[in-house]
Amino acid sequence: MSETHDHGHHHDDGGHGHSHGLVDDSIKRSREGLRAVSLSLGLLGAAAVVQAVVFAVSHSIALLADLIHNGGDALTALPLGIAFLLRSRRAEGYAGLAVVATIFISAAVAGVEAVNRLIHPSTPTQLWALAAAGGVGFLGNLAAARVRMRAGRRLDSAALIADGNHARADAYVSLAVVLSAVVVGLGIPIADPLIGLAITLVILRITWTSWLTVRGQTLGAEAANRERH
Repeated sequence: MSETHDHGHHHDDGGHGHSHGLVDDSIKRSREGLRAVSLSLGLLGAAAVVQAVVFAVSHSIALLADLIHNGGDALTALPLGIAFLLRSRRAEGYAGLAVVATIFISAAVAGVEAVNRLIHPSTPTQLWALAAAGGVGFLGNLAAARVRMRAGRRLDSAALIADGNHARADAYVSLAVVLSAVVVGLGIPIADPLIGLAITLVILRITWTSWLTVRGQTLGAEAANRERH
């Protein structure tokens, strides 16, 4: 009898994906997902605030494109957080679709602003601050990507993995802001909206790859659900 009692109170069995303790697996998965989402939200939110302040003084379209995208990326934490709170695989799939939609909308807004700046040229200022804002975006996205990817693999969450891949790509997109500051400093101001357009194209590619990832797991989850019923 004592062996049975002891076994019922063992803690989570490492990386084997099941629990012998008092906390249900789905609850632990929910908590870990919420932690990952909250941490990435904090990282990207802080980066977006810094970039917003710099945009207000530099008026760089390349930075605006990155800022819009980073801000939208931070907001994707909301549907993901709700899905983990509900402990629903189906809700995760819908959250993943919301992530993809947010990425696409950010690309569209950034593209419109870049085209508008090409039609109405204006040279960015405060180039040192602009370059620093690009660096902040790079570091913030890279850190958020690591948090999301690690949690996504542990929890087998396509939505988190897609969002992690998205943030990792965004880290290198942010370096384009640094490039914009350098090229404008060399006396080529038209490079700023052109780099903004290039960032838009990269975001559109991220939209497509994220859609394929989320769609694959969503369809798989729906097929499994039909089989159970």
